[in-house]
Amino acid sequence: MPIYVYETTDASKPIRRFELKQSMKDEPLRVDPETGEAVRRVISGGYGVHVAGGSTGPSVGSVGSHGCGPGCG
Repeated sequence: MPIYVYETTDASKPIRRFELKQSMKDEPLRVDPETGEAVRRVISGGYGVHVAGGSTGPSVGSVGSHGCGPGCG
């Protein structure tokens, strides 16, 4: 199950963020289950890596690769 980040939305208080493990089928929370404060789900870029233009060399772990290459480690 993915972990979602939520933040409080009351402008008169400091913003507080928390994480919650939820099914992708679950509706986003509208209130914090612990405090009852209004919240919204935070959309982020995640942790993926985007390489513009793709790769010109063999991929990591491809057949025939020999470790990390010359000059490493």
